[in-house]
Amino acid sequence: MLKVLLVDDEMYIRKGMHELIDWHSLGMEIAGEAENGLEALNKAECLHPDVIITDIRMPILDGLELIRAVDKSPTLEPVFIIISGYHDFKYAQQAIRYGVQDYILKPIDDEEMTATLQKAANLIQNKRKHAFLEEGQASRIMLKDMIKGQIRKEDEIRYAEMLGIDHQTSLIIVLFELQTGSEHRKVTLHQVNEILHSLADHRFNLYVIEEQLGRFALIVLLKEPSPKQRVVDKIKWIQNMLSDHLGADVGLYAGTLIDDMSDAPRSYAEAEEASKHKFAEHGSVVHYAEVKDKALYVFNINQEEVDPLILSLEERNREARHEIVHDMFNKFHSRRFSTQAVTGSLLRCITGILAVVHEMGGTDAGLQKLKLLAEQGQDGWNLRLLKIAFLTALEEAEEYIAQLRMEQSKGDINKIKRYIDSHYMENISLKSIAAQFYMNPVYLGRLFRKSYNQYFNEYLLNLRVQEAQKLLRQTDLRMYEVAARIGFQNADYFVTQFEKIVNMTPTAYRNLLKEDGQRGAQ
Repeated sequence: MLKVLLVDDEMYIRKGMHELIDWHSLGMEIAGEAENGLEALNKAECLHPDVIITDIRMPILDGLELIRAVDKSPTLEPVFIIISGYHDFKYAQQAIRYGVQDYILKPIDDEEMTATLQKAANLIQNKRKHAFLEEGQASRIMLKDMIKGQIRKEDEIRYAEMLGIDHQTSLIIVLFELQTGSEHRKVTLHQVNEILHSLADHRFNLYVIEEQLGRFALIVLLKEPSPKQRVVDKIKWIQNMLSDHLGADVGLYAGTLIDDMSDAPRSYAEAEEASKHKFAEHGSVVHYAEVKDKALYVFNINQEEVDPLILSLEERNREARHEIVHDMFNKFHSRRFSTQAVTGSLLRCITGILAVVHEMGGTDAGLQKLKLLAEQGQDGWNLRLLKIAFLTALEEAEEYIAQLRMEQSKGDINKIKRYIDSHYMENISLKSIAAQFYMNPVYLGRLFRKSYNQYFNEYLLNLRVQEAQKLLRQTDLRMYEVAARIGFQNADYFVTQFEKIVNMTPTAYRNLLKEDGQRGAQ
């Protein structure tokens, strides 16, 4: 597979490219994405992409600067395709000067892009065929040609001799996937070759080619006739050795045993089909022969199954959440969900959670783990790792929803405080205000105290007494009139509460003010 790096600062453009093009039919795969030229340069140095599709105008490092930087690199020789919404021929001229394969204007036409990519693929293949190659590189290209069915009839004997295949040799194609989940771990072809070289003996040989990052194709050559069970045991043993040496989960997906090199594409296609059953089978090795007659469930879970999960997040019911996720993943396995159906089901959950967050005034930025999970495919995952990652992302979502609710509550409590400040002279109570704002009075009392560090009744009394002091200073109203003005139905009760706060009666407070005024006039 030719590796493609997508570079565009608009996420929706990158996502659209996933759906727009049938990458597999072109012999290509999207190995990575980047939002700007600098990020793309760093990823290119790690991924060594065959094709880079890049926008022109991007932050930090634009498309042309990226092309210049890659052009100077001694280890990178990708084919560049530029996409841009800017009808400026100067950019095209500069791009062509740096060897850009094509320049495509947005909006992207799928037929035009497919034709351009096919042209790029042909260019790369021709380069490789005519370049001086080391023996290891040559053998890998031969192996790719073999499993893709691209060997000419007249070259079969030469290929067989170079790979050590004779009339007694049988072979099987096995896809090998490193399963590290969200842990982006780099395993090189050299590392895998070293491990496999140590496993080979006089009875069988192992060849490996890198399909994509973390995914390899193994060609297992058996030099003597082997019963089916011995082949099964051998593949399981290889899986155990790879897992032990790499210190990670490893999934192996095997085609059927073949006797003719020309049948290699069929065994390879069977291995691909077996990989689609990885969430439905027990263990880390899936054989096509064992799953070929088993149907996969290809639909997403229903919204009715998603709603209880969202409710558990809103109610912060962790026990219910864990039980729902446990049942969901058991269903994925027992009902034999395809990898696409598992992906779609989790996306439905994530979409529902995002909708709740948006309704509460939140943004996607508060759900980074769910967002990353949604953006990743299911390569490099098994159900165990996927379940752990999903539960971890749901914990983040629960905390964020709780935070949004707290912020929302703060907004509500501010409204309530303004209401009290405007209606303190009326016969209001915690119960009547709670009813006014459709809240539980006990919850309202706790929220008020937490927000303003005093009880509701204490705040209301202080507010009324402050207004009483103002009326005593500025008017000649009688005590019962002052009491009525500030919301007290009983004048004696008003006097008692006033004295409790001010440490003197309302009459004493007024007389004190008169005495101070008389002394000031003398």
